[in-house]
Amino acid sequence: MDQNNLHLNNILKNLNILYIEDEENIRINIAKTLKILAKNVYDVETIEDANYFIDNKRIDIIISDINLGEDNGLDFIEKLRTYNKSIPVILLSAYTDTDYLLKATKLKLVDYLRKPIDFKMLKKALINSVQDILDNSKYIVNFSENIIYNVLHKKLYNTQENNEISLTSKELILLDYLIKFNNRVVSHDELKLNIWQDSFDATDSALKNLLNKLRKKIGKDSIINISGVGFRVQIQ
Repeated sequence: MDQNNLHLNNILKNLNILYIEDEENIRINIAKTLKILAKNVYDVETIEDANYFIDNKRIDIIISDINLGEDNGLDFIEKLRTYNKSIPVILLSAYTDTDYLLKATKLKLVDYLRKPIDFKMLKKALINSVQDILDNSKYIVNFSENIIYNVLHKKLYNTQENNEISLTSKELILLDYLIKFNNRVVSHDELKLNIWQDSFDATDSALKNLLNKLRKKIGKDSIINISGVGFRVQIQ
């Protein structure tokens, strides 16, 4: 294995994969394979369950069957693309119907694999997905003042001074949450609910203090306060 493929495989191990398949036996078998390759695999049988994980977890790659009982994987990805145009998607299908293929080509897929799935083809598609993530700079988040954040390794760096900036556990949770939902304003209550396990600790002053500490590390203008609404992270 060359150095580049080794690097891509190591990145893949730290990614979160969402796998959607309504046939239980197939889902169990493919999920076992995926769990050898990646750190976290969320295998679900319905689009409803898939949407739950998209809303509540960091999902890096999506693998979906097309035929999901009453639902259709193509329709699911088509809707996903209205608000997320970059997440790598691999579609699986037992069909080679021309209409399916034509619709699939418009959804910016990494690959379209025919079932039964060949392991080598699946792994190749996953490695291509990792390359897609790197090519689109979703692996590294850039802030102002030469600050970058490695999303997968959870490390914050000052590139000008060439040093790592330490983050507390709460600062990490806050930063990851703001990055995950950087396409919208996140409310005060939503942040408090997702950062503190004990609601007694989730005070306005605690949130303000945490935000100020994080601002000092990623740049004071990197977290925008929308008065009376909430906060939004400013990514370069």
